[in-house]
This record gives sequence, C-alpha cells and structure tokens, in this order.
Amino acid sequence: MKPQDIVGVKGNSSSLWIFGYGSLVWKPDFKFKRSKVGFVRGYKRRFWHGDNFHRGNDETPGRVVTLIEEDDASTWGVAFEVTGSQVEESLKYLNVREAVRGGYLTRFVEFVPRGENQVPIQALVYIATADNPIYLGPASTDEIAAQIAVCKGKTGHNIEYLLRLADFMRHSCPDVDDPHLFSIERACLAILRPILLAAQQPVPSS
Repeated sequence: MKPQDIVGVKGNSSSLWIFGYGSLVWKPDFKFKRSKVGFVRGYKRRFWHGDNFHRGNDETPGRVVTLIEEDDASTWGVAFEVTGSQVEESLKYLNVREAVRGGYLTRFVEFVPRGENQVPIQALVYIATADNPIYLGPASTDEIAAQIAVCKGKTGHNIEYLLRLADFMRHSCPDVDDPHLFSIERACLAILRPILLAAQQPVPSS
C-alpha cells in the first residue's frame, strides 16, 4: 500500500494514527499531534527481520523487529496521531524509511491505548513478512544476540537499537514482560561485557 493509497483509504479524514513497535518508539522523525503508549493484540514482536541499511549491510545484515501473528499475543509500543499536512508528510517519510529501505509492508491494526476504558483506535503499522528478501526468520537467543553485537549500519550500531527498545519497555511499560526482547538484551550484554571490562583496564607502562 503506497502513501497515496493510505490517504485514500482514510477518505476525508484529516487524522491518521501510526503504530510503532521498534525504532519508531524513540525516533519517529516526523511531526505528529500527539502520541499514546499502548498495545496491539494478535501479534508478537520478534527480531526476525534483516536490516542491510539502517543497522547492518549486505555482508553483515543486522536484526530488527517485525510483528508475527499469534492469537494470544500482544505487542506494546507507541501510536502517533498525525493530522492535516502531517499525514502525507509522515507517510512519504516512512515509505522511504520503512518500506523502500526496510522492506516493510503496511496494515491497519486495532491499537488499544494504555489506561482504563480506552477506546481502540485503527492504526497503520509496518510489518516485514517472510517473503521479504532480507527476512531472516527465527534463530536462537544466542545467535540473534551474536549478530546484533557486531552489526552496524548507516543509522548506527545494531545493539543501540536493541538497548533503546529495551529501555523504552522498562520506562514506558514497566509492568509488561517481553521475554524475547529482554533475553536477547541479556545475551548481547554478556557478549560485550568482557570486551568493555578489558577496555577499562589500565595500559601497562613500558
């Protein structure tokens, strides 16, 4: 679905909600009216998508998150409301960031804001599927962590992506457990800790 198609789907509405569950939660990089923390049902977040631009390259693709359908699952993130001219501007930007460079497709999902008696909102979300050429699929926690620990792309290190996402969950969703995310974070830090400790050791004088 292209930006102009999404605007068409919204009809005469001057407002659109966009749900972010990866880097968008801390780095939307587009103007928006307001944002809400909340979740979508029926999806689990997994580091199963490859990234050969933002957090990796063709030789060593990084791992970033996508959403996998699962009936009993839910994924927490942030929904951003864009209005007026922000709608088309944000969609043009995200089409390059998420679709052209990231390989993500668009869907509409039901977003539930955090809090009591909140009314669900229809939100646009970007999802990478298994038929994408850079989709990597499942792997063990240790394999994913090892890949994330060494990869870097034009936007920065893959581990920054992982740590910022984990930090968002701890601070914005403190009551929500995310075993997949936090287990990869622990494994990645275990890989890097000896390196960081060694770097802090004083250099012997000659």
